[in-house]
Amino acid sequence: MIGRLNHVAIAVKNLAAATALYRDTLGARVSQPLPQPEHGVTVVFVELPNTKVELLEPLGAESPIGKFLERNADGGIHHICYEVDDILAARDRLKAQGARVLGTGEPRIGAHGKPVLFLHPKDFTGTLVELEQA
Repeated sequence: MIGRLNHVAIAVKNLAAATALYRDTLGARVSQPLPQPEHGVTVVFVELPNTKVELLEPLGAESPIGKFLERNADGGIHHICYEVDDILAARDRLKAQGARVLGTGEPRIGAHGKPVLFLHPKDFTGTLVELEQA
């Protein structure tokens, strides 16, 4: 059901500093910051030949990334994102197998402009999983 690894997301306290680290120290190509108010984050994508790294900074007091950073003061890996061909079919199959879809269960538009869903980390070996329609 899952396809390509779309990205690994890393929560950071300071997006500008993290962007500079990837761009200037590691020599990566990095996108411009993209506020995503509906998700409570500002994102930057580090472009790699085979995938992306998404740097996430809290946006607003209710940001889930802010809560993550309260528990993980230095930041860290927040989630991994896999592509699926049909997000609704994937959701329905996962729910039928007992997996929990976070939020309302309805896809929302993610930072790439495509539908996304998040799956409960307790159902996936402690890892928050994002599914994005390819």
